[in-house]
Amino acid sequence: MNISEWLAHAASQLAASGCPDPRIDARWMAEDTLGMSRTELKFESDRAVPPEALERLTAMLARRCAGEPVQYILGSADFMGLKFEVSPGVLIPRQDTETLVEAALIALQGAGERPDVLDLCTGSGCIGLSLASLAPHARVTLSDASREALEIAKRNMHALGVKADLRHGDLFAAVGRARFDLIVSNPPYIPRGDLAELQKEVQYEPRMALDGGPDGLDFYRRIAEEAGAHLNPGGSIYLEVGIGQAPAVLELLKAHLTCLEAGTIRDLNGIERVVFAKV
Repeated sequence: MNISEWLAHAASQLAASGCPDPRIDARWMAEDTLGMSRTELKFESDRAVPPEALERLTAMLARRCAGEPVQYILGSADFMGLKFEVSPGVLIPRQDTETLVEAALIALQGAGERPDVLDLCTGSGCIGLSLASLAPHARVTLSDASREALEIAKRNMHALGVKADLRHGDLFAAVGRARFDLIVSNPPYIPRGDLAELQKEVQYEPRMALDGGPDGLDFYRRIAEEAGAHLNPGGSIYLEVGIGQAPAVLELLKAHLTCLEAGTIRDLNGIERVVFAKV
């Protein structure tokens, strides 16, 4: 079987399984297994797939057809032009979250020479470590209630060649009385009653990174109540939110913080994806 034949076979199997992007997922698995770029796959499509590679591709295809996310199968995900290790212990970075990072980068431009940044619920570290990489003047702290997530974030930190302070604990309990110039977070925000209805790929992701309580707002309430004690004067907080949650989260921030400025930011699809406040 040559590369072209395997790609066609894989795409057909993935489409039959209900995979939303069968050709893309087939290509990603082939690129990873064969160590080839997209261009190389195209121009060397008649090359035979080595037996050992075919065996690995067959196993990967079976996992993907069963619904396992391709990022977990490959062990990595691309985010903000960087590659992050991921596993079922952390949420898979998504393009929606790049809106949060882009907004935070703009905020950091006016946050002084050595701004202190806190990434709450860091997971893989994709938000905080992207900031550490793209805004190297910032001092970044990553916190999470999951030790497994922090281990993955630590490996990502070393792989990217950046520095961050890793803290274990429940939200702000992880950082004691420390204050920051910028707080960012993509907390769990799926309403608990909706978890069972999520697509099968999402069911593989850690429940503690998804479950936002009965209405999806539990973490936002706690963050809004406690953030004021951890923001320096002139500091800002930026939070990713789910579809339709922006108005409620914005009101929570306004109710608990003395805001000089507050508002929302839309993602590339026009959805209010980020809520922010400056104190």
